[in-house]
Amino acid sequence: MIFDDEVKERVAANGQNKALLKDTAEFITTSIDAGYSYNFSWQGRPVIQYPQDMVAMQELIWSIKPDLIIETGIAHGGSLIFSASMLAQLDICDAIEAGTNFNPKESRRKVLGIDIDIRAHNRAAIEAHPMYSRIQMIEGSSIAPEIIDQVKTIASEYKRILVCLDSNHTHDHVLAELEAYAPLTSVGSYCVVFDTIVEDLPADMFPDRSWGPGNNPKTAVWEYLKTHSEFEIDKDIQHKLLITVAPDGYLKRVS
Repeated sequence: MIFDDEVKERVAANGQNKALLKDTAEFITTSIDAGYSYNFSWQGRPVIQYPQDMVAMQELIWSIKPDLIIETGIAHGGSLIFSASMLAQLDICDAIEAGTNFNPKESRRKVLGIDIDIRAHNRAAIEAHPMYSRIQMIEGSSIAPEIIDQVKTIASEYKRILVCLDSNHTHDHVLAELEAYAPLTSVGSYCVVFDTIVEDLPADMFPDRSWGPGNNPKTAVWEYLKTHSEFEIDKDIQHKLLITVAPDGYLKRVS
């Protein structure tokens, strides 16, 4: 299609536009310092993401049509609610195309969230949400062997799986998550690693954190890809978004 070709050309050009890249990098640094990503919600729950990355996730979910989304890191639950609502839309569209009545109780599509500490008030709010029927939560470290085993058992029942990693941002933790969960990603789907932007930010932005430049999700991605050619960084996504917390973090499974 002509429009699709025009989009591809614009994305490619924007990814090489030095002035635009400079401006967006400055915005990201300034906006992170201002707590910009903490100001948004999805269906009533705080979602600590940039709107641009949420749009990218919507596009991925629509194209992949996963039946399971695995997310490490729950926080207030906004991302779980977002993913669940996207899966609900897929089910509605499937029912319309099939000419059948939509029955959410018959859907197998699910969001599986893992967090080391699901705070009581966040759990209560998630469980009270209309989208909760599509959500399962596991409390525990995402890299603990018993948690990994639980996730693998659940994932074995699904065919199209999308993975999102957004918990502890240290190199070792994210690398361990990649080793555990990236293999669950279906061919043609994505393992999305958030907050790779840490590598590109000033070191003094993280004085009270155990991560920073040289020790973060992006360095973990680079290390993982050295021995996992079944994944490739989808640069087109970050060139499209420009404003993203996941540069080099959109990993497509190609084999």
